[in-house]
Amino acid sequence: MKEQIASAATLRTASVSTSLSSPMFQIAAAFMLGMVMLFGVGFVDMSAVHTAAHDMRHAAGFPCH
Repeated sequence: MKEQIASAATLRTASVSTSLSSPMFQIAAAFMLGMVMLFGVGFVDMSAVHTAAHDMRHAAGFPCH
């Protein structure tokens, strides 16, 4: 009985990892990420984007003023 449960769990894990590495899943994930970035940046207030970029420059050690 334990062997059947272990083999079923192994099969389920293998099918999940296979579906996550499938090309269609990767394309869909890249598309969704792109849409979030496009619309997230497209509809945000410009001062918020400027402030975030300015803070990242300081965090990375680049002088900006």
